[in-house]
Amino acid sequence: MESNTKEEPRHIVMVAFRNAQLLDVAGPLEVFANANYGDDPESDRLRDLYRVEVVGPARGRTQMASGLGLHADRAFDEVESSFDTLMLAGGEGTPAATRDPDLMGFLRRVAPGVRRIASVCTGAFLLGEAGLLEGRRVTTHWRWCEQLAERYENLRVESDPIFVRDGHVWTSAGVCAGMDLALALIEQDHGRPLALAVARRLVLHLKRPGGQPQFSCELRSQSLEHDSLRELQTWAQANLRSDLSVNALARRAGMSSRNFSRVFAREVGETPARWIEHIRVEAAKRLLEETPIGVDEVALRAGFASAEVLRRSFMRRLRIGPTAYRERLRSGAA
Repeated sequence: MESNTKEEPRHIVMVAFRNAQLLDVAGPLEVFANANYGDDPESDRLRDLYRVEVVGPARGRTQMASGLGLHADRAFDEVESSFDTLMLAGGEGTPAATRDPDLMGFLRRVAPGVRRIASVCTGAFLLGEAGLLEGRRVTTHWRWCEQLAERYENLRVESDPIFVRDGHVWTSAGVCAGMDLALALIEQDHGRPLALAVARRLVLHLKRPGGQPQFSCELRSQSLEHDSLRELQTWAQANLRSDLSVNALARRAGMSSRNFSRVFAREVGETPARWIEHIRVEAAKRLLEETPIGVDEVALRAGFASAEVLRRSFMRRLRIGPTAYRERLRSGAA
C-alpha cells in the first residue's frame, strides 16, 4: 500500500475521445467513485479518497462508440499536470486518436508530472504513440496484442494477463478488465480490504489478480458446444481433489477412455491430462495470490499429489516455482 502524504483526494483524470469504448471510461471511474464509501459495503457515508474527472478534445459532449454521449469536464489544453493518475480509454476510435496532435501533445506534456499512468484496452496504443511505453512490459485486448507488438517493436507485449504493471505504468486487457485494473490501483493506494469491499459493493464475483489469463479455463469451458464435456469441466473445476484421471473422467462422461481422449482433445485443444494440470495450476495461483496458506496446503487444495508435483507443474507452465511466484507478488514484480 502506498500512503498519500497530501490531505486532498487522489485526482484521477480519464482521457476520452470520439468513439472511445464507454465501459473503458465508466467502469474504472465507477470503481474509484465507490471507493469513497470505504471498506464497509453497507455504508452510505462518503469519504474523500478519490476525485474523478473526464477530459476530452473539448468541454461537453463527446460521442462514444456506442452512440451515447459522455460529458468531458475539461478540454486537453485546460488540464495542468498536477494530478495523481492519468488513465486512457480504448475503443474503435483509437486509431484516429493516435493521429490527434492535441491528444498526443497533452499526453507528452502531463505524463512527467503524474505519479501513475494507466491504460484500458487499446488505450495502450495511445501511450505507445506518445512514447510513454518505451521498453516496458505491457498488455492490451487479446485481439490487438500482435498489432501492438508489431507497431511498437521495443515493447514486451504479454497477451495473457488481464493487466500488467511495469514501474508506474499499468496497462490492461479489454473493456471489463479496466475495472480489475482500477481495483488493483485502489489496493496499491489503500490496501486489499478496501479493494475487496468495492468489489463486493459492485457485485463483482471476484477481485481478479493481474496474472489471471484473459481467457480462463472457466470461460473456455463455457464456450464448448459438447454438453457432456462442458458439464464435466464445470464439475472438475469444483472438485479438484477428486480422481481426475482420464479413465475416471471418461467414465463420468459415459465414454470409453480412447474416445473420450480423442473428443476432448478435438473440442478443448489439449489433452485431458494437460487441461487438468492447467486448472489445478490456475487454482494454485489464486490460492498463492489471495491466501497466506503454505505451499503444502496450496498443493492439497488444488488437487496436486504433493508440493513437489505442484512445483514441477509451475515450472513447466510458468517457468517459476510457487514460492518464488508468491514472493514476486509481494514485491509487486509479478
